[in-house]
Amino acid sequence: MVYKNKDIKVSKIKTVLYFNPEVFPDITEIKEPTYTAFYSATSDKMKALGNIKYLQVDTPISFDDVDTKMVKEICLNNNADIAVVPKVKYFKVGFGKYVFSNQVIVSMKLYDSNGDFIMETSYDTYKGNGRLLGSASNSVIIGTKGAIRKMDKELRN
Repeated sequence: MVYKNKDIKVSKIKTVLYFNPEVFPDITEIKEPTYTAFYSATSDKMKALGNIKYLQVDTPISFDDVDTKMVKEICLNNNADIAVVPKVKYFKVGFGKYVFSNQVIVSMKLYDSNGDFIMETSYDTYKGNGRLLGSASNSVIIGTKGAIRKMDKELRN
């Protein structure tokens, strides 16, 4: 858990809206496989959490500088109760050109339908379970599910 805004109470969530994750480093070739892995994990996790509608928005949104007016507008247009602004950060290993390790940090910011910040959390696949083997896309899936699990736990408290 990174931060939670205790002033905002979240009532029953019926619809969750996910934006495309911001991918770091910004390399075109890794975006599509990252999106595929991310949305595979979010759809699996949302089904496991019960009767919650799940929406994907192919609109890019900056993780570090969230446009809350846009979040509010997209939530209202899609009847979403909350919106998730995600980021997937790949680790670089070696020198010079990017050589990726399979380790990622998946970070998520949660906003209500009014564009109010609720919480931020992240899941580091290396610290989370010391994964050294496996594909990067599998790490994105594990990191995404881990971040959603942390968020869900906080919302239930």
